[in-house]
Amino acid sequence: MSTATSTQWHLVRRPVGEPTPDDVARVEATLDELGPDEVRVANAFLSVDPYMRGRMDDKPSYVPPFRLDEAMTGAAVGHVVESTSDALPVGTMVTHQYGWRDVAQGPAARFTAVEELDGVSLSAYLGVLGLTGLTAYTGLVRIAEMKEGDAVFVSGAAGAVGSMVGQIARLRGASRVIGSAGSAEKIALLTDRYGFDAAFDYHDGDIRGQLKAAAPDGIDVYFDNVGGEHLSAALHRLKRFGRIAVCGAISAYNSTGEPEGITGMTNVVRNSLRIEGFTMGDHWDLGADFQAEMRPWLENGDVVFDETILDGVDNAFDAFTRMMRGENVGKMVVRVTEPS
Repeated sequence: MSTATSTQWHLVRRPVGEPTPDDVARVEATLDELGPDEVRVANAFLSVDPYMRGRMDDKPSYVPPFRLDEAMTGAAVGHVVESTSDALPVGTMVTHQYGWRDVAQGPAARFTAVEELDGVSLSAYLGVLGLTGLTAYTGLVRIAEMKEGDAVFVSGAAGAVGSMVGQIARLRGASRVIGSAGSAEKIALLTDRYGFDAAFDYHDGDIRGQLKAAAPDGIDVYFDNVGGEHLSAALHRLKRFGRIAVCGAISAYNSTGEPEGITGMTNVVRNSLRIEGFTMGDHWDLGADFQAEMRPWLENGDVVFDETILDGVDNAFDAFTRMMRGENVGKMVVRVTEPS
């Protein structure tokens, strides 16, 4: 066994508004020799996700904030390169939460062995087969209780979670799937590649009017990734007993002003609507059901996915800020080792 060097990203200052390079530092850390039942992993791909912005603030939440002057964490996938664990020998592919670095190590119990699939990138375990896909499935199936024949609206639909929500809704028998996104190119992607029935560009304004035109008969389910004006528009279009699954509110994550007011709240009473937020820590039990449905869909080509890939651990923070500005299509990931 030996020591090793790990290139890591540390949070060194709490951001105000949009995070800047002054809030983080690239650090070369020395890893000790492995202890009993530990592994060292060469990460292949790292995930950057919107929830990480909340962890940069020192505020109570469903997940503890990042500590200053320590490596940030998040989902990653890679291969075991050194091991003192019988359960995870060298060469095993694993997923784990030691992201934001090129080399990770820790107790074997914190790493999960996964199967390599023919023709499928390892990065799929950070997206379609990982937390991203499971989040979409949980919000749609358990929280919103989508039924066959429901009309479903998804905001931020060209993003990692949103693109999965729309496809799962279609495969589970939605009568109509509508999405919003931030460019003409993303709108075309939703309808031409992901199978949405209608889509609109929120930068064109009048979200409420655009949603009405896309769903003239109303909607039964709203999967909310954005909040703000999108939520208001949905409250005006939901039919009686409609359901809202609140996954995120990315429109407000970097905001430093007063929260945007929501209209249409009287419809919650008038139409007996249900609004429920969720975080995945309460729903890991759905993992087996999700895999049982998603794997065949993926292998049969019924579900497709896209990624925006930045190469090199040095670009991890840039990948994060670009994702927060909506400059990604599908899942934003960092490929740790650039292709030769």
